[in-house]
Amino acid sequence: MNKFLAAAFFVCFSASITIAQTSKNYHVKSPDGKIDLSITTGSNIQWWVKHEDTEIITPAAISLTLQSGEVLGKLPIVKSAKTSVKNEYFSTPIYKKDKVHDQYNQLTISFKGDYSLIFRAYDDGVAYRFVTQKNDDITITNEEAGFNFKADDKAWLPFVNDYRNKDKWTTSFEALYGNLKLSEVTKDSLAFLPVLVDVGNGKKAAILEADLQDYPGMYLTGAGQSLQGAFAKYPTVETTGGYANMNYVVNGRADYIAKTLGTRSFPWRVVVISTNDKQLANSDMVQKLAEPPRVKDLSWIKPGKVAWDWWNNWNITHVDFKAGINNPTYKYYIDFASANKVEYVVLDEGWSNIVDLNQISPDINLPELVAYAKQKNVGLILWTSWYALTRQTDAAMAKFSAMGIKGFKIDFIDRDDQKMVSSLYEIAQKAVDHHLIVDYHGMYKPSGIQRTFPNILNFEGVKGLENVKWGVKDHPGYDVSIPFIRMLSGPMDYTPGAMRNASKANFRPVNGNPMSQGTRCHQLAMYTIFEAPLQMMADNPTAYQKEQESTDFIAAVPTTFDETVALSGKVGEHVAIARRKGSTWHIGAMTNWDARELTIDFSFLGEGTYKAVIFEDGVNADRDGTD
Repeated sequence: MNKFLAAAFFVCFSASITIAQTSKNYHVKSPDGKIDLSITTGSNIQWWVKHEDTEIITPAAISLTLQSGEVLGKLPIVKSAKTSVKNEYFSTPIYKKDKVHDQYNQLTISFKGDYSLIFRAYDDGVAYRFVTQKNDDITITNEEAGFNFKADDKAWLPFVNDYRNKDKWTTSFEALYGNLKLSEVTKDSLAFLPVLVDVGNGKKAAILEADLQDYPGMYLTGAGQSLQGAFAKYPTVETTGGYANMNYVVNGRADYIAKTLGTRSFPWRVVVISTNDKQLANSDMVQKLAEPPRVKDLSWIKPGKVAWDWWNNWNITHVDFKAGINNPTYKYYIDFASANKVEYVVLDEGWSNIVDLNQISPDINLPELVAYAKQKNVGLILWTSWYALTRQTDAAMAKFSAMGIKGFKIDFIDRDDQKMVSSLYEIAQKAVDHHLIVDYHGMYKPSGIQRTFPNILNFEGVKGLENVKWGVKDHPGYDVSIPFIRMLSGPMDYTPGAMRNASKANFRPVNGNPMSQGTRCHQLAMYTIFEAPLQMMADNPTAYQKEQESTDFIAAVPTTFDETVALSGKVGEHVAIARRKGSTWHIGAMTNWDARELTIDFSFLGEGTYKAVIFEDGVNADRDGTD
């Protein structure tokens, strides 16, 4: 770590006597002085945020309500207020850059009642969290987390719209963004994080959370010009159900959101602030707020690309065997991966019974495939539902790790209540114990666990390429929105790489032999733009072999980088990002359905002579997306 002298720190205190309660005011400014985070303690605790002359968050109350009746934040009595600063770099070997600059000013306010609040101001945003120091366990019935805005601003929100088993807290966390005014967000709607708000003056505010542990994830509901936190209650009744009965669905919930330790830190409530959209595409806020790695030895954790079977429906051709979920087909995938220096092949749904990993398909000889893949320098990853794995977590991990399997793709999680969040931390630790990498599919946004457990290389929680198999509206517009919103939370298992690419007029949903919306280069650019240390290649080996130039390009793009530069972007319109690995720069640019030209400033390259390999949309790409 490289440490520097602390930046200037500013905090002020003032007090005024009211009839109800002594009111105290505090201010914490960002190191560059542009962000002012204000806190008032009177009858309750309120916070608000300004960036220069722009009001980002107007006064909003925050509190934790305990089952005992105590409300942490009501009639607060301040015991002490302490300030601190930090200015250092920490290493991030499995990320979009090799180190992160962590610089902030911090205020910790301790209150009577054995709790405190930590407030941080960074140059690009603010965060706060509750900390409790109680001797006994506590039960939390609700958390008050308000994000009030001065005007009826426009926001981009992904709404829960696929309730599973009539439980509104069970969802795939996949949705196109609704772009609407705050007043149009209804009280009974649920938006999952991150959410982006246009606060005017060219500035935007992204709401997210970080270091989510042993606690339910936060959703947002509407309340006029305000967004209010909402949380799933703890599950009390669970049964199998959902798709093919492989989910563990909730049929009853308690009257509290969490039972937890009395001494602990709670998740960060975060607002990232940008003065132009491209800044959002290179944010490190979640990395800075996450718990540091619990894994000391990272040498066995290998990021890379994955030849994937499910999206392309095992649809290989020009072979002398029947394609499907069988050893000849997977050997073909392994041969393809080896020939193109692709690190992994995943065996998706069908290699085993969907609820019992010990019942392997009679058409699959797993030890034989592991041995064959090892000869070819390819690792194998097994798909499983969360329910199937958790029925036998220790035994399954021990068995398949000993066999030589490199990791699990864990699907149909579909919840982020306290029980599920805690389960994913437990699974991650057990995977570390067996040197297994993890891809959490069917998953909520990562929110910091990716730094704490670097063996978790990817997360879904995104409306990825699978959706084109059954049709989706305006995927290109969504593709150039998520780098500024969803990607703020971390990696995305979007699963790019389609070789059949269609214009808007020619696209149609096809389940068995799917195509993508947009151009070939739109797909190629995703490998640079979308953060994914474990990145899928969604199409089939036959298609990639027919398009070897595109395959060579995809195979050459790393999945982790040493440096990232956001070049250009506007939410929903276009994005351009440059990333460096060693001495090689990779640049990706994508647009929505509208053709456009961008001028790229190459000053980030520095001095020297460079050679470029360039893929661009052909002159007829608007007619044929493969051009």
